[in-house]
Amino acid sequence: MSDWRLILDRHIESRAGRIRDVRRHLHAHPEPSREEYRTTRFLADRLEESGVPCSVVPSGRGLLAGALDADRPLVAFRADMDALPIADAKDAPYRSTREGVMHACGHDAHAAMALGAAEALWAARDALPTPVRWRAVFQPSEEVGEGAREMVAAGAMGGVKAIAALHVDTDRPVGRVGWRARELTAFCQDLGVAVRGSGGHAARPHLSRDPLQAAAQFITSVYQLIPRGIDSRDPTVVTFGMIRAGSGGNVIPTEATLGGTIRTLSRQASQRVAERLQQIARGIGEATETRFELTLGNRTDGVFNDPSLTAVCARAAGEVVGVDGLDEIRLPSMGGEDFAAYLEEAPGCLLRLGVAGGGGPTHHLHSPSFDIDERALALGARILARSAVLMALEFAP
Repeated sequence: MSDWRLILDRHIESRAGRIRDVRRHLHAHPEPSREEYRTTRFLADRLEESGVPCSVVPSGRGLLAGALDADRPLVAFRADMDALPIADAKDAPYRSTREGVMHACGHDAHAAMALGAAEALWAARDALPTPVRWRAVFQPSEEVGEGAREMVAAGAMGGVKAIAALHVDTDRPVGRVGWRARELTAFCQDLGVAVRGSGGHAARPHLSRDPLQAAAQFITSVYQLIPRGIDSRDPTVVTFGMIRAGSGGNVIPTEATLGGTIRTLSRQASQRVAERLQQIARGIGEATETRFELTLGNRTDGVFNDPSLTAVCARAAGEVVGVDGLDEIRLPSMGGEDFAAYLEEAPGCLLRLGVAGGGGPTHHLHSPSFDIDERALALGARILARSAVLMALEFAP
């Protein structure tokens, strides 16, 4: 192992307690999407304490940090910062102090690891094998699929040649890292459905045009017909997670609304699903004499891991956890990740970092009891720091 690796590792290991404390502070003081002002200021203060150059973006909800003075290609790594509207069910000293909001997806850990990597790269800048231009991107609003685009608009990807990121993985134990070249996550799009009819008395449904019955038929038909109308070799998921209608058990409402999500592994399949949904809505609307209005909302493209950069980042991870600690991810996920927006600007790679501890139950992402084994934090910081250096070496003149 060459000296620069040892220096980075020693710096991060010597500050492992600080990285853990940052994560615990963020976990105890979560901010949901579009509200990450205090989180941004807290991280900026920590960077400034370490002398790392940084700047808050104009919205006040995002942060850029890094060493930009060297005449070399610029590489980047990303961390997200937002929490979820979920009540924290844990009994831990660092449980959320904000009612109904918690870090249930590990973004507090992502931010703490990126902070640790940034501080190590800055402290070790004179020991690196080549002058490294790097940028740490701390973004808001990943959970609503907006933050990455906001940061791109604020200049986060200006001049960037490559970008890396980690996401915590509760299906993998600490000391293991998952990697996959090419397609990693799905194209995701929000789906809204409004069904309008005419209300009336529950005892006389023939005098009404029941939108709730039409909405129920629509859900059932989508679940039955979408799988039969899309190429079975192209994974497709349509799920409804919200239905609202009515005010009383003996009253047929005038309107029902549904909320759902469309997930595919290609833009073409996503377009085909949208067409089929419109066809199903027209058919059920005619049969029930109701009116359907479908709205396709915010879209997050799928993450495509560049094969060459994935090899570089996997090599960095292998140096930290050992080659035997690397797991090739066999199939892409149908989950969404707005890291894809950065990949429209430059090639990149997203790795999965194991955070499951031993001896207790595993609480998955978005669970009210979600937590991580904090031994993973220093490992993640080391992987991000090494990935930045190795990516810079790939592009060095």
